[in-house]
Amino acid sequence: MVDLSGSIVKRYDALSGKDCCLSCGGAFSLAEIKAGDNCIDLGCGKGHDVLRMATLAVDGGMAWGVDISGGMLGAAARQAELMGFENVRFIRSGLEQIDLQSDLADVVISNCTINHSLKQEQVWHEIYRILKPGGQFVVSDIYSLDQVPEAFRNDPDMVAQCWAGALTKDLYMQNIKNAGFSESEILEESEPYDKGKIRVASFTVKGVK
Repeated sequence: MVDLSGSIVKRYDALSGKDCCLSCGGAFSLAEIKAGDNCIDLGCGKGHDVLRMATLAVDGGMAWGVDISGGMLGAAARQAELMGFENVRFIRSGLEQIDLQSDLADVVISNCTINHSLKQEQVWHEIYRILKPGGQFVVSDIYSLDQVPEAFRNDPDMVAQCWAGALTKDLYMQNIKNAGFSESEILEESEPYDKGKIRVASFTVKGVK
């Protein structure tokens, strides 16, 4: 199996000090977050959505940000401290084995992150594990129109650039179902566009445990 972590960390550590948009959908805006909810953002980057979740999840709720990039997490923690948030935690962890307890979250979001993993079926099992029964996920990501050639999928730099790890739509949705989510729905979906050396589309998917 290709080791992606070094390339991903290198890219996103470098981007942590820049003002840029790394999202591909509206996961946060489409999630239903209430006071008291425990919320998790997978691939939280500089933590903007984590802080917005923490604002909504007052009165006992918590917001966790999970990322593999120390640079991103450092920027996120500094911003949370500057703004005086107390119900926020940031954790450095891969998504294939998330360093959080089971049945923890009312809401899990993620934005253009899961495609970085070559073990996406395992990531979805982890999302199912950390959600409480009745908890919801809202995930924005990309899918490839055709199967990505192995030469691209085996290139860590191309995967880190947020395209070569993309799966086809059918396989992406099958991974969600196999993790235990019996029903899921696509909330928004873009027209196909060129990304890297392939054709992709962005979409946002919601499901309940």
